[in-house]
Amino acid sequence: MLKIVVTGGSGFIGTNLISKLLSDGVDVLSIDENEPKIKEHLPIFQKVNLLDYDNLEKSILSFNPDYVIHLGARTDLNGKSLTEYDANIQGVQNLIQILDKLPSLKRVLFTSSMYVCQPGYTPKNDNDYKPHTIYGESKVQTEKIIKERNPSYEWALIRPTSIWGPYFGEPYNLFFKIVLSKKYFHMGSRACKKTYGYIDNFIYQLLSILKADEKLINKKTFYLGDYEPYDISLWANEIAEVKNLKIPNVPYAFFKILAFTGDFLKVFKIKFPMTSFRLRNMTTDNVYDLTPIYEIAPTLPVSRKKGTAITVKWIDDIA
Repeated sequence: MLKIVVTGGSGFIGTNLISKLLSDGVDVLSIDENEPKIKEHLPIFQKVNLLDYDNLEKSILSFNPDYVIHLGARTDLNGKSLTEYDANIQGVQNLIQILDKLPSLKRVLFTSSMYVCQPGYTPKNDNDYKPHTIYGESKVQTEKIIKERNPSYEWALIRPTSIWGPYFGEPYNLFFKIVLSKKYFHMGSRACKKTYGYIDNFIYQLLSILKADEKLINKKTFYLGDYEPYDISLWANEIAEVKNLKIPNVPYAFFKILAFTGDFLKVFKIKFPMTSFRLRNMTTDNVYDLTPIYEIAPTLPVSRKKGTAITVKWIDDIA
């Protein structure tokens, strides 16, 4: 039986991943500072903070895993300084130091982020960084720590694109909520294309990397997501169709006014669904080269339409 440690097992991706591993009969240890979202995960869960070196070491060494999938991180964009993202910096330093003590460890997948580069920027290579947020900069530090240490076990870096599906949170669930609450409008002709990924497809890709031949994955970086870029207007229509809704078309100038309003309210710490930052993200093409993962995991298990229907049902179920 495979033994796998998953850090961040109570998060969105971790919750779905652990459910898949348990259904496959894998011996799993879930490490997180938060309780699991699913009660069936409690027996394999240990409450540990990545910054708590002693307890982290005790948990991992006593379990003695064959593989580690490191998802644990602070992932929101609300931090004001790098120190607020120390889980992504000191946390990964702690983890690497502990993993070096596992003599039978075979492979580790370290999760980074697409935000090591700003949306719309195409990196020249895996060491070309251009973050536009403090969170992105913290993930640049994550990658640099791993590359500089260059552990002796097999390892790969994972950069999730915009992953979505059941158990997801903000900001990705916000798109669904806006469409389903009839608050979404097409921006005139300003449709853009982005790389998104349904959670089951992401997990299929992740586990394919875990099982792939060493020469295909070792010390390499992979963006994960669905292979066809999403036309955002088309996807919004697919979400709306699940509920038999129709999306109206509104001139782009109206959204600029909303963005300026959101920027103004943000000064007073008042939340508003649109800001200039969000508008830029919504109207900037952000498509990644997924050729490296396609060569390892070419056939995604779930179509976008099926994933959308499953996700809308999940949203209804938790409402």
